[in-house]
Amino acid sequence: MTAVVFPGQGSQFIGMSKDFFDNFEIARLTFEEIEDYVQIDLKSIIFDGKEDLINITKFTQLSIFTASLVIFKSLQNEMNLNEETINVVLGHSLGEYTALACSNKLNLKDCSLILKKRGELMNNAVKPNKSGMAALIGKDSNYIQQVIEQNNINLEIANDNSPIQVVVSGDIEDIKKNKEIFLQNEIKKYVLLNVSSAFHSKYMNEAQNILSKEIDNLNFKSNNISLISNFTAEISNSNNEIISSLKNQMANTVRWTESIKKLEEIGETNIIEIGPNKVLSGLIKRISNKFDIKSINTISDIK
Repeated sequence: MTAVVFPGQGSQFIGMSKDFFDNFEIARLTFEEIEDYVQIDLKSIIFDGKEDLINITKFTQLSIFTASLVIFKSLQNEMNLNEETINVVLGHSLGEYTALACSNKLNLKDCSLILKKRGELMNNAVKPNKSGMAALIGKDSNYIQQVIEQNNINLEIANDNSPIQVVVSGDIEDIKKNKEIFLQNEIKKYVLLNVSSAFHSKYMNEAQNILSKEIDNLNFKSNNISLISNFTAEISNSNNEIISSLKNQMANTVRWTESIKKLEEIGETNIIEIGPNKVLSGLIKRISNKFDIKSINTISDIK
């Protein structure tokens, strides 16, 4: 059996999934179907880099979702990916929605529209340049949390990406002024991220509440594929549990390190990363050396 993982924001690049679009009819049909649902010219954004819209959150999320879906749909026949061969799916932040669509727990229309709404809400949640995020390299989330508490730092852990990479969110002034404190506490690198808001923090509470009501209107399906939630880092095949976790995802920590350890705990050994770039494969290798990982974002990766 196999686990399939899907990337989140930050993995995007101009031209992602273009070779699949050019070579697989199902890729073109999937692309056009999503465009019809969301009424956005995604091809111009993703393939042509129109006005650099790919890096604006309300377009970034849909773009990565579309590229990942296009690759997954192209691979389904090539690699025999279905309910019989996939044991569990998971995704990083927006990638969790991609996981729901690719596992057929949500239909493509519902997932496209809810992700469009999510991107818009996150894009507009905070006034520009008022909040932000920073990546801290060198220590794990427990250590970072101790530094935050001991120094009364008004920042939250947004992403626990690996034992040596943690992302914090908060007011942009707090992000900037606390850099030296972290560097003085054995953090090797402190990198401000090019994002519009403090994602996965209290700054997303209002947006999360709005999206939660939208999630209530979605029609989730049951099947044999389980999902590991960003919010709980637990594996579940219960739609009620999946929905509850999804409602809490936007304003809380992405527990990626724990999620991968959960995969290890259940004895999963094969992971396929599907989507632009190979960010998750790199993170997973820092978390555990017990997986056979294959990352696919170009046709040449299939061979």
